[in-house]
Amino acid sequence: MLTGRVNAPEIQTEYGWLNTSRDWSIKDFRGKIVLLDFWTFGCINCQHIVPDLRRLEEEYADVLVVVGVHSAKFDAEKQNETIQQAIQKFGIEHPVVNDANYRLWNEYGIRAWPTTVLIDPNGKVIGQHAGEGVYQTVQPYIQQLKEEFGDRLNREPTDFQAAQPKNKTVLSFPSKLISDSEGNIYLSDSGHHRILKLNQEGQVLEVIGSGRQGFDNGSYTDASFYEPHGMALHSQLLFVADAKNNAIRKVDLAQRHISTAAGTGELDYYFMEDKVDVPVNPNSPWDLLLLENNLYIANAGNHQILRMDLSTEKVYRFAGNGHEALADGFLLDAAFNQPSGLANNGPVLYIADAEASAIRTVNTNTGRVLTPLGKGLFDFGDVDGHVDEALLQHCVGLEIIDNNVYIADTYNGKIKMLDMTTMRVRTIADGLSEPNDVIFLNGQLWVTSTNSHQLFKIDIHSGEKEEVVVQL
Repeated sequence: MLTGRVNAPEIQTEYGWLNTSRDWSIKDFRGKIVLLDFWTFGCINCQHIVPDLRRLEEEYADVLVVVGVHSAKFDAEKQNETIQQAIQKFGIEHPVVNDANYRLWNEYGIRAWPTTVLIDPNGKVIGQHAGEGVYQTVQPYIQQLKEEFGDRLNREPTDFQAAQPKNKTVLSFPSKLISDSEGNIYLSDSGHHRILKLNQEGQVLEVIGSGRQGFDNGSYTDASFYEPHGMALHSQLLFVADAKNNAIRKVDLAQRHISTAAGTGELDYYFMEDKVDVPVNPNSPWDLLLLENNLYIANAGNHQILRMDLSTEKVYRFAGNGHEALADGFLLDAAFNQPSGLANNGPVLYIADAEASAIRTVNTNTGRVLTPLGKGLFDFGDVDGHVDEALLQHCVGLEIIDNNVYIADTYNGKIKMLDMTTMRVRTIADGLSEPNDVIFLNGQLWVTSTNSHQLFKIDIHSGEKEEVVVQL
């Protein structure tokens, strides 16, 4: 008999509930199997288990209740408004309680994101699981509880009255940007699962992808993406980091056709000496950069930089041992923290290492990895000044102009500049809503304000912002 011995602590907090019309307690779920998901929305591993949770919710819709417990890592993740944006972005349908002060985290003895806790229909804790692989680990226990409790289960549906999607906007969580030789812009409209080609007035010239969430190849109107992010142009080919499909897609701009260059849709993992010099599949690829005959990939899901040989379209490990840490050294000895943005100055790659709020560099000639800005996984803030004191908060995008690094300091809602000569950081512009990328075009910075679903031009000297209204 599968039974718990410890009463599950109640799940009320002073910060309230999201994605539901009322507060809930463990007692409200008596007769139901309950799965708590302790998460924080910037964590890629937390995002990885969303499909597992959705699969369990569908498979056990009559007896299972999933509740998200959002125990934020970053300050910017503690606000109800930003959590609600993440709920919408990830398509979460279950209720979420805001555990901003870690009270529930501590009462349940949680030590890592993500962690799921299984509670039996009597309100007793069965156990917890830290990390990914939730479906395979938890499903057998849910099935056993369903069989053992049988007729004692409450099979009445629970109406959480989840928040309704907001009115449609032209852009939905716009993410990465690149420009072509004619000054046109390619924008990943990630919430709409498509790529837009724009002119500098914001007029849409091409819609690449059907807008359906999926993993289909074909024409622009038939093919589908799943939260596309970074892009790179190579002649008449547009490569796309199709993040939630764990794939690199290839858009033939002349033939108006989309295919898959790398990836099967499944998550792939490789650590230390695993799979060195053999082809691998991407794991939540977030950004791309073309340098000579290589396409470099910010492989956020496995904390590494990958390299695609464009002559063969095979993907190989390049930098990072796969563990999440801030460690310098040579290629496979170094460690990254959810790398999410790429730029270059000659042979040197610059990397927005999001979870460490750091800027990293990789010299592609020498193989040396360094950290010009950033201190560690839990060292973040909003401080300008010399790099010894300066702090960012979950930076996701960057651009190089001369010897300056322009940074989308995402959770601070700012664009900052790191002067690599003086090694000082200063704020260029603020008032953005999770900026995800920044590029330099015609003397101005172009920036995606992701959570406000906007695109801006910013004067590089004054910091003055002007919205580019995107028109279909």
